[in-house]
Amino acid sequence: MTSQVSSPAEQADSTVVGEQRKAAGTKDVRRLERVVIRFAGDSGDGMQLTGDRFTSETASFGNDLSTLPNFPAEIRAPAGTLPGVSSFQLHFADHDILTPGDAPNVLVAMNPAALKANVGDLPRGAEIIVNTDEFTRRAMQKVGYDASPLEDGSLDGYHVHPVPLTTLTVEALKEFDLSRKEAERSKNMFALGLLSWMYHRPTEGTEKFLRSKFAKKPDIAAANIAAYRAGWNFGETTEDFAVSYEVAPATTAFPPGTYRNISGNLALAYGLIAASLQTDLPLFLGSYPITPASDILHELSRHKNFGVRTFQAEDEIAGIGAALGAAFGGSLAVTTTSGPGVALKSETIGLAVSLELPLLVVDIQRGGPSTGLPTKTEQADLLQAMYGRNGEAPVPVVAPCTPADCFDAALEAARIAVTYRTPVFLLSDGYLANGSEPWRVPEPGELPDLAVRFAQGPNHSLEDGTEVFWPYKRDPHTLARPWAVPGTPGLEHRIGGIEKQDGTGNISYDPANHDFMVRTRQAKIDGVAVPDLEVDDPDGARTLVLGWGSTYGPITAAVRRLRGAGEAVAQAHLRHLNPFPANLGAVLKRYDKVVVPEMNLGQLASLVRAKYLVDAHSYNQVNGMPFKAEQLAAALKEAIDD
Repeated sequence: MTSQVSSPAEQADSTVVGEQRKAAGTKDVRRLERVVIRFAGDSGDGMQLTGDRFTSETASFGNDLSTLPNFPAEIRAPAGTLPGVSSFQLHFADHDILTPGDAPNVLVAMNPAALKANVGDLPRGAEIIVNTDEFTRRAMQKVGYDASPLEDGSLDGYHVHPVPLTTLTVEALKEFDLSRKEAERSKNMFALGLLSWMYHRPTEGTEKFLRSKFAKKPDIAAANIAAYRAGWNFGETTEDFAVSYEVAPATTAFPPGTYRNISGNLALAYGLIAASLQTDLPLFLGSYPITPASDILHELSRHKNFGVRTFQAEDEIAGIGAALGAAFGGSLAVTTTSGPGVALKSETIGLAVSLELPLLVVDIQRGGPSTGLPTKTEQADLLQAMYGRNGEAPVPVVAPCTPADCFDAALEAARIAVTYRTPVFLLSDGYLANGSEPWRVPEPGELPDLAVRFAQGPNHSLEDGTEVFWPYKRDPHTLARPWAVPGTPGLEHRIGGIEKQDGTGNISYDPANHDFMVRTRQAKIDGVAVPDLEVDDPDGARTLVLGWGSTYGPITAAVRRLRGAGEAVAQAHLRHLNPFPANLGAVLKRYDKVVVPEMNLGQLASLVRAKYLVDAHSYNQVNGMPFKAEQLAAALKEAIDD
């Protein structure tokens, strides 16, 4: 993105792309480049489902898109209150985009709480669709409205569409044998139908989805479809909506291929399955449910036909213990969690370092410390992943940068784990996990070869010529020890957390041996082969913006804005955080200023300062939400001018 998104009304009056056309008896249809829509209501109003369905139809239409679900941690937060508001934001366009958008052009507010919680994010001239049935005196007082905002002039700067969604839904479903409360539950489908008409979204997929979702309750399926169609027809016939909008498919944004909409957690699950197939190893997940990682457990449990085995343990420690046991047994072993779970798993991660077994530790980061903000995003577990174990226990760290990139990051983490016989951290976060974007489904031939060779027999000759198996005799190129599957004749060896003797793997308390083993384990991680860091610097800039993880979209969007305004700024984004790319030091020294935006208090910046003695400047945010492109662009402009 290179500029602030204007509202549909503003774009229609000034910078509308394409044509306006009007035939007798039809409404105006105006073409836009991009739109940001936010659905907001109570947790029980179905805003996430509504947003998901609008997103799916938008993806099938061919737009580029990015989403931002935002919901309370409570299963059912207090109805009608500000803490209970759930929202879903979708940015879609006829060109490539990078973020869910800084500000909504359209807000669908299902009640006063939803309006009050979100109206501050709207630009002047934005469209607001409000469910007037919920604006009762009691509901407004609950969120601090002394007078109705629909009548007191406070919304005069917006285009407000008062729609009695609840009443219209109940009226549309009067032929069904439903109670009023049951009928009211379909008001989100009425709203979805209205927005689908407003932006010319396909309808077949949603109707098929509803029939499938309520296959065992055909009356409920029919009622939801009826409400959905009623919303569409309302938009077509009401005089309040005189204009509908078209956003053309993003035909130039995507290389040829087969695409689907995918969330970060789903992409990560698919990446783990692909890694299992490419290594020809059974996939084992040992996990304990925790937000926002649980969806990976749910998804992998559906794929037993691919040799996937999932174990929902009684706690985090049991989950990783089972996963490490599976790694010892010759499986591609994974444990999924979030920050609090990583703390509980730390001793077993250290054991995996000592045993030198491949293990994927997937940390879907969230706000902390302790229980923190379970449903809000943060990237503050970097130092925990780097150092959160007793003793010298180095572990490689890999971080995806977009929801779709979680697929490739899973394959890369698996490559490192099986090649170097080490646990590997994969650091995603709630923003990537729950957000979605189009993903090109790769061809099988594009996937990396991750073939694994297990130890088959003796690998060492004693002085008397006896052939024996040494479990800690290392590959000279990778320093990886052999992976010996239990039960293989002649490969019996000792395991455990006490220090091993070099080569034999016997228990050793020898100081010199411990020093050697500690340095060797560190050298193995330092020697992990990772690609050089690529730098995007078309103008010979003096300032470099360095990021990692989910900040990629906002940083890239901010850099595009600055370049569009004539500023010279370079950008680089890290996937590998331990070890760093070999050329990172040289890259950093080429620039007068290095700015590191992070959703923490400066963890990567601290690592860069310590390792490369570079005066990296931090720009930090820890409010549980992703950066906004406009906000970052302003901060980077200030850094450039300083």
